[in-house]
Amino acid sequence: MKKNSLSTSGLSLSQAQSVSNLCNQRATEISNKLNVVNNYSKVVKVGDVFHVTVKPRPLPNDVVDLLSEKAKLHACQAFLMENLKAKDALLANAKTMGADISNVKFPEEYEYVDAKILAQEKEDWGWGQLTIDEYNEFLEAEAFASHIGQFIHEGKTLDELRKELPTLPDIEWFTVKDGEKSPVTITPHHTSEQLLTIHEELAALHRQYEQRVNYFKAKVKNLVTEENARIAKENADKQNDADKINSDRQKEYETAYKAATEQVKSVRTEFEKTRQEKIKEIAALRISVDARFQNTLNHFLNQLKSE
Repeated sequence: MKKNSLSTSGLSLSQAQSVSNLCNQRATEISNKLNVVNNYSKVVKVGDVFHVTVKPRPLPNDVVDLLSEKAKLHACQAFLMENLKAKDALLANAKTMGADISNVKFPEEYEYVDAKILAQEKEDWGWGQLTIDEYNEFLEAEAFASHIGQFIHEGKTLDELRKELPTLPDIEWFTVKDGEKSPVTITPHHTSEQLLTIHEELAALHRQYEQRVNYFKAKVKNLVTEENARIAKENADKQNDADKINSDRQKEYETAYKAATEQVKSVRTEFEKTRQEKIKEIAALRISVDARFQNTLNHFLNQLKSE
């Protein structure tokens, strides 16, 4: 940044601007006087009349003094303008500066915890909990129940035999040829009582094995239900733990963020107070006049007073 002569005492900026304008006007007058000089004049005679075609404008006798004055005027004006610009720059800088909040530490985003939820078990898991002996017994019982059931149930072999037996005729006739028949002897292999006894025996066996099949199926279903209830509770506990951790972390983050925000607000408030004081100080600055420009300034200040 360039040097300046701003201080708490001296020439006001309004005075400086007025003097600068007067310096410029006077310097322009000198320039206009020196810009029209020439080395010769021209005169033409027409008849008995002499006509001047180029007026004589020799250098003034005080040319050195005029140039010195012009230089002093420009030097004084440059001095004044530099300080006017310096004050404007200080004001602009003060108005655009922002508070330094680099030392304020905002909290980092917290890591969200996901509960490790277990999947519910299916029926295959339950069968896997049986001992090998239990599972083999189930396979055996299922085979017995299935095959006995396929033999004794309605519409199956034994059922059809029992339905047919009471309807067998005592005798049938076989046609040998037209007008000649031969008797057919029908000999039952069982009695209704025998078939009933076999049915009851097989039905009892079927119920026995079917009960074992149902026992194992119920056991597997209960095992799966109990395990899934345990998993559901474990999942609920895990979710509750995760929710608490996340809630605590969120509260901690919000508290820290609020504190940082308040700190920023405080820093900016204090900065703004200081800045306004600085702007007020800059606005009150005047130009401390260098002695080399004092005579020029005095001349124009006196001129301003007399107006």
